[in-house]
Amino acid sequence: MRELVDVSPVLVELGGRFAAAGFEAHLVGGSVRDALLAAGTEAAAPAGDLDVTTDARPEQVLGLLRGWAGSTWNQGIAFGTVGAEVRGTRLEITTFRADRYDRESRNPEVAWGDSLVDDLARRDFTVNAMAVSLGPDRTVTDPFGGLGDLLARRLRTPGAAADSFADDPLRMLRAVRFVAQLGLTPADEVVGAMTAMSGELARITPERVQAELSKTLLQDSPRAALELFVSTGLADVVLPELPALRMEIDEHHQHKDVYSHSLTVLDQAIALERADPDAPSPDLVLRLAALLHDIGKPATRRHEPRGRVSFHHHEVVGAKLVRKRLTALRYPKDVVEAVARLTFLHLRFHGYGRGEWTDSAVRRYVTDAGDLLSRLHKLVRSDCTTRNRRRAAALSATYDSLEQRIAELSEAEDLARVRPDLDGNAIMEILGLPPGREVGEAWRFLKDLRLERGPLDRDEAEAELRAWWAARV
Repeated sequence: MRELVDVSPVLVELGGRFAAAGFEAHLVGGSVRDALLAAGTEAAAPAGDLDVTTDARPEQVLGLLRGWAGSTWNQGIAFGTVGAEVRGTRLEITTFRADRYDRESRNPEVAWGDSLVDDLARRDFTVNAMAVSLGPDRTVTDPFGGLGDLLARRLRTPGAAADSFADDPLRMLRAVRFVAQLGLTPADEVVGAMTAMSGELARITPERVQAELSKTLLQDSPRAALELFVSTGLADVVLPELPALRMEIDEHHQHKDVYSHSLTVLDQAIALERADPDAPSPDLVLRLAALLHDIGKPATRRHEPRGRVSFHHHEVVGAKLVRKRLTALRYPKDVVEAVARLTFLHLRFHGYGRGEWTDSAVRRYVTDAGDLLSRLHKLVRSDCTTRNRRRAAALSATYDSLEQRIAELSEAEDLARVRPDLDGNAIMEILGLPPGREVGEAWRFLKDLRLERGPLDRDEAEAELRAWWAARV
């Protein structure tokens, strides 16, 4: 592990400064873990922000950094953390901790420690409880077998899992994330404690829950992590709409349940997202929509004759549920609205049969999707999870034809910016109206007309406006 430190001149210099002053300094946490995972590759050097732990107190750390670090910040100094930037390398240097938790909130009673091993013992998982000394000997400290767990792809806690999660229930969601991020398998004790203590997540603020859930969804392959999230009962606490899908058989009888279908849609959406060089990746909006697009089905399930099951208008109900749940999880408003709109629109394609799309229908599809059109394409395609190859090929071909129609109309019309053929000023002039509600009504009439018939010349648009006004009055 010596190479983990020696490849970073900043760490070498930091270790020298602390050692000369009689203090310990150790590289710890995710930077050690990730470098070990990448050992033997060009990515083996510690990357990102580097975490260092020391027996020096925060004010002593600030003194040692003075004149060497390009900048320092102390927003976390109450918790023993001093931040620094040195020649482009960001460091977080934290004094050994010996915290105690009140187990009613996740806030620790901060206490400084004097032992590296005691500091490592309070960390979440063994793979994050390894340290490499920045002193001359580069001593490795791994008191809880983190390296062995990393090599075995095993997730354990340094002490009893129940004690660790009682101290900080958010660690249960971190366990879920590490399944996706690191490909680790939780030990039986960890899974048991997560299952027994899932209700403790209610102590965690929605913002922290949302951050961990999002980090999980943004990993390359989040499916196994989400299955753990549901099977342990954690999802029942923070995203109950997801486990509610497990007993809902989808109307085409192609899948074991809507829950499995939704995970498959997520898998397929991620594949399409990553194959598109012009789209953002990872794409949180698309992934949330793929996972949640059918959450309106439990509330709309109806048993029909001959054993069929229907879910009429589940996209409408689902959009409302998406807004409610994502708002409760403190997602930004633009994310909430985007996921809700994709949920609302995901069935629109299937309402047009085998491709009998009028120009008006194409215009409305593009206009209603707006800047979400590319994501809607991916969501709709991903929503086809049938194992019937002939049916899958037919649906794909039908959607290909829709995209072709969109491209053809876009060449003739600016579908991305559909506007009425007369603006507000022209409407007021023609009808002799002052600004107000009636001008808005006229504008919406002309926009609907534009969507229905395409571009009109001014005379035709004016004639239609006057006829509409006369009929209205």
